[in-house]
Amino acid sequence: MLSRAYHLFAIFVFAACTGETSGQPAALSGSPVEQGAPNTDFQPAFAVQTRAPHVRSGIAIEVEETATRLDHPWAVEALPDGRLLVTERAGRLRVVTPGAPLRAPVAGLPPVDARGQGGLLDVALSPDFARDRMIYWSYAEPRGDGENGTSVARGRLNAEATRVENVQVIFRQQPAWRSTGHFGSRLVFDREGRLYITLGDRQRGEPRQLAQDASAHIGKIVRINADGSIPADNPFVGRANARPEIWSIGHRNVQGAALHPETGALWAIEHGPQGGDEINIVQAGRNYGWPIISYGEDYGGAPMGEGVAVREGMEQPVYYWDPVIAPGGMLFYRGDLFPWRGDILVAGLRAQTIVRLELDGGRVDGEERLLTGQEGRVRDIAEAADGALWVVTDEDNGRLLRLTPRA
Repeated sequence: MLSRAYHLFAIFVFAACTGETSGQPAALSGSPVEQGAPNTDFQPAFAVQTRAPHVRSGIAIEVEETATRLDHPWAVEALPDGRLLVTERAGRLRVVTPGAPLRAPVAGLPPVDARGQGGLLDVALSPDFARDRMIYWSYAEPRGDGENGTSVARGRLNAEATRVENVQVIFRQQPAWRSTGHFGSRLVFDREGRLYITLGDRQRGEPRQLAQDASAHIGKIVRINADGSIPADNPFVGRANARPEIWSIGHRNVQGAALHPETGALWAIEHGPQGGDEINIVQAGRNYGWPIISYGEDYGGAPMGEGVAVREGMEQPVYYWDPVIAPGGMLFYRGDLFPWRGDILVAGLRAQTIVRLELDGGRVDGEERLLTGQEGRVRDIAEAADGALWVVTDEDNGRLLRLTPRA
């Protein structure tokens, strides 16, 4: 059995606090989390759009190392029986039983282009998995001549969880591109069983401009039915020179997304350039600005576009970071094991932490960094049925970690 416990001790920071902060006790100061100087001198568009007051929940976290030697794991998803689905970018899908050795990967998946940031990426269960055993996964699909694009397939996980059967590709990002970056790829089912797919701008100057072009999937979030068909109420259905799958435009590289547990709205988090990681509430047909507006700058210090962060007709983020945390997966915590019900938890790659955000309605009003002594790029985070958290770290020797409150 692979297990190793780390004990992380939280510190309390005391200061005056007014208002409610998600219904749990927490100390609050007027100072933000220590994170270094910003790259830009942009001013936020409204109060607490960035650098929210530092909160401390006072929780000591026990970290159990459940699996090791994973090859750049990208996503973790809990199965109803307590096992975990874990993707490895090289193209392997693992079914991990806590406490047991790793077994052979699941067979039947199509080939992936595993160069750079590409490969096998997200995995999600059908909303009716208990009946149909369908799983969905996103991946960088080779398209020939060095080109690739984000695709989504689905298949039935057999009873032994050793193979996926009846595999169908239900979405292909167009156009394909010669690039090994910015695939987006997070998968989220809404309450009606429709599937959101987040997409990237392909990390090149030319396709980046297509994030504003509704005739391309580059830099978009799309919404499809579970079989790949197009919902009739999608915002671009019937518009000339627009792809009907599109839900929203103007995104850079969205790698985290989740439904708000009360409103059902899609919240998404995307990578900024040098500064400007941002969280958005993603609404039908809205334009989120990339690459015209950004709270970051280009690599090397040049301004993005015209060097502005606000423009009429383009949405402002709910929250942004400068310097970046390099966000991976995110979730709204729903359990009772930790006192964080309703808070957002974000996997931080560059930050090598989990970032906890307390909310006041649709605004962030506090931020905490968890696992600050834990080495490793935190790629994804999932909640178990008992409220524990599962985390994967994106490394050559990637790890699957189980987080619980320390007794």
